Amino acid sequence: MAGSGHENGAISIRPADNLAVFEVSKKPKKNKFALGCAMLASLTSMLLGYDIGVMSGAIIFIKKDLKINDVQIEILVGVLNLYCLVGSIVAGNIADWIGRRYTIVLANVIIFVGSLFMGFSVNYAFLMVGRFIAGIGVGFAIMGAVLYNAEISPASSRGFLTSFPEVCINVGILLGYVSNYAFSKLPTRIGWRLMLGAGATPSIFLVFAVLAMPESPRWLVMQGKLGEAKVVLEKTLDTKEEAQLRLNDIKEAAGIPQDSTGDVVVVQKRNQLKRGMERITFTPYTHRQTHFDLHCRNSFLPTIVRR
Repeated sequence: MAGSGHENGAISIRPADNLAVFEVSKKPKKNKFALGCAMLASLTSMLLGYDIGVMSGAIIFIKKDLKINDVQIEILVGVLNLYCLVGSIVAGNIADWIGRRYTIVLANVIIFVGSLFMGFSVNYAFLMVGRFIAGIGVGFAIMGAVLYNAEISPASSRGFLTSFPEVCINVGILLGYVSNYAFSKLPTRIGWRLMLGAGATPSIFLVFAVLAMPESPRWLVMQGKLGEAKVVLEKTLDTKEEAQLRLNDIKEAAGIPQDSTGDVVVVQKRNQLKRGMERITFTPYTHRQTHFDLHCRNSFLPTIVRR
């Protein structure tokens, strides 16, 4: 019976032979360095969520303190989307000029200034100025975070890491509600100012945290800094082979010959690369539709429930 398999002409393969013929593909572990960089970059997006959440409660006190009507409240709340759109458009060119990392730093600086303006507002006009500044900063933040995460992420976890900004926005909304509750017991003229001004606190931390992150390897290659780009790719990707493949792809997109192996090379700007970067620039606008809907649904929720 034991030899019947061979007698009938059947071929039997032992388990040891299976291991020799087939290689078991293991799922790569999450790159902790890339994970940390993506988390820090995405934390700036949390300030958008905080603004949505905190403003939904603050408008109750703002209306009472500044003696403004419903139309002015609607403008105050809804105009943020317009400012964010402008900020995102401008941030695309800024990101190509100074880099993704410094764009996120600039976003935090702008949000810090805008939050202080809103916190120290003495009238409606002053509050709208602060709203404008903060809105531009939030647009920078959305652009910078999504772009940076997409370019820093390994292929095995790119979808996971690029979802961080969305998660942080929802966390920010929750923190905004917590801030509403924490400061609601204070006098009206002080409470809403602290609610809005508190958004400046995380920006200080994030400015220094983001400076500790590496620059996007794609931007480094666009500047001809191949040596720095390769170091970043080897830190953030799963294998050195993947890092080399990614570097070759970016070099091809940037018009750099594959035989250029120096740490610094001269890059000639091409229209093809510009069009490619414009496609990346418009990627966050698909997120903006979700943010518009989220903003509309959450901004007046406390007012509706209160009535």
